[in-house]
Amino acid sequence: MKVTIYDVAKEANVSIATVSKVINNTGRISEKTKKKVLNVMKKLDYQPNIMASALMGKQTKTIGLLIPDLANPFFAELARSIEDRGHEFGYNLVICSTDYKEEKENKYISLLKRKSVDGFILASGFENLGKVEQLVKEDFPVAIVARDFPMFPVNTVALDDFMGGYLAASYLIDLGHENIGIIARDVWSNRERIRGFKQALDENQLTFPTDFEYIEKMSHIIQGKNMTIKYLKSLNPPTAIFACNDLLAIGAIQAIKEMGMNVPEHVSVIGFDNTIIATIVEPPLTTIAQPIQNMGKEVMDLMISQINGEKKEKIRVTLHPSLIVRESTGKFNIVN
Repeated sequence: MKVTIYDVAKEANVSIATVSKVINNTGRISEKTKKKVLNVMKKLDYQPNIMASALMGKQTKTIGLLIPDLANPFFAELARSIEDRGHEFGYNLVICSTDYKEEKENKYISLLKRKSVDGFILASGFENLGKVEQLVKEDFPVAIVARDFPMFPVNTVALDDFMGGYLAASYLIDLGHENIGIIARDVWSNRERIRGFKQALDENQLTFPTDFEYIEKMSHIIQGKNMTIKYLKSLNPPTAIFACNDLLAIGAIQAIKEMGMNVPEHVSVIGFDNTIIATIVEPPLTTIAQPIQNMGKEVMDLMISQINGEKKEKIRVTLHPSLIVRESTGKFNIVN
């Protein structure tokens, strides 16, 4: 038999109105009473009727998160940090992996609207400007993480990707590398990283690689591997590789080893993100770190603030990358 709000009220010896206030986190209730009601809800395994709340114009305590690739450790770790922060405030997260496909983005947003989510968090890789504009016009709470939409009035938590690319190039240049291959997918964050990378090359009178081209499909190990093989078979193979995420960097390391060379003795490799896999690959990966935990916390805080109507002005938070030096990079060696 399904447990109702009446059952909770009876067991806790409080009114139905009090239970409702606890569920919706409204009204003035003592911590003792709130704790008692919550304990009874847990004991009876009471599940509030979310859709009924939505029809009454109340919050559903549910937020939709659209990410391009849940198989990428960066997005998995980001989703976990957002979910953990939401859980602290009683919010649930519906995670949708779009594979960088516009039709999936449209499909999931329509689905989440039907589910009456309280708001949307859109992560790096979301290039569907028309859909963002539509959500803003419809007055949905929207927050952006790990990218930027400066043309829209939305809360944003972005990394200084330009500085991340600049740090990567500057470090490799300081090690003596002048011929550097770049592996990246054509998305906003990577375009910014490459722009920063190019700035560092320009400041050191070095030429941006003329054979650079964006990879297609996903930014996974196999794409990093294939592009590195292509670079190393060229007439002027690079002495270092800058990969715009850690998965691509691991692919580069695999390719270098399979071609009978060593990292970093023959080719240095630097990644981006500083996900857990950067520490377990051999050799451990030098990478540009994103403050993933802080990103998740900040974007969820902005989302909840907007849902609750606490701040009308839109806020842009810019976080800073850092260089994490491990064993996959070394000084340029003349034997290269």
